[in-house]
Amino acid sequence: MKRPRALQIAPTTGNPMSRSSSLVQATASLSWVIARAALVLCVSTGFAASTGHAAAQASGQAVDDGGVDAGTGEALTRVESFLFEQALADGARPGDLEIQVFPPAASLADCRQPEPFLPRAGSRLAGRVSVGLRCEGERHRSRYLQAEITRLGERLVAARDIAPGERLSADMLTSERFDVSRLPSQALTDPQAAIGQIARRGIRQGQALSAHQLTSPKLVRRGEQVAVEASGRGFRISRQGEALEAGGLGDIVRVRVDRRQILDARVVEHGRLAVTY
Repeated sequence: MKRPRALQIAPTTGNPMSRSSSLVQATASLSWVIARAALVLCVSTGFAASTGHAAAQASGQAVDDGGVDAGTGEALTRVESFLFEQALADGARPGDLEIQVFPPAASLADCRQPEPFLPRAGSRLAGRVSVGLRCEGERHRSRYLQAEITRLGERLVAARDIAPGERLSADMLTSERFDVSRLPSQALTDPQAAIGQIARRGIRQGQALSAHQLTSPKLVRRGEQVAVEASGRGFRISRQGEALEAGGLGDIVRVRVDRRQILDARVVEHGRLAVTY
């Protein structure tokens, strides 16, 4: 059986130029066949994808490039807006908020008119929070979503190294942006809470400031003669006494007002204490 002319690429006797021409014709013919097959495949794939998308739209199924259906997307948007409003009411500033709502495992396409709510009143609106979702027509059923709320704020840090016993001034302090939901309970955010305080121990430059690192300056020394003012409903008495221990502003210290009487008094200023009945 003879081979087709287009595929006769084996060398034969004759002019070398003729053999080269036959090889070019065969290569061009084979390339045209491959290109036509690729075109048919692309058209078929595109038609199938277009048909599937149209079928999904015709059946009412939501199509979303991110893998979240329209119903779930609406619920997530409502939850995010709800948390944003709640955080603003809680004192957060718009520019300090970052909210991420996590898609649920099950679709919320059947949830009509989603209404978010906080499962527990007074929930802390920072960090990981749980949000309830009520759907129209589902009176006795609630669904729940998880969200992450980042609230940025300022925390105090040391602008330079602070030695033990050094009294803090404004130029020793600076601040940095931080997620307040991660702040320890004793972290300081207000400069006025630190200015005038005494460092209990050394604080390195850039270190965050905490209340336990500082102490109030001593306004009363042990053994010092102090004025003790006792007051109550309709009376006020001032006496001299001896402080039995040292104390700073607001501290409660023991003070002897005579040989037999010892009182607990609050330090209100240098050399003066108060007792309230």
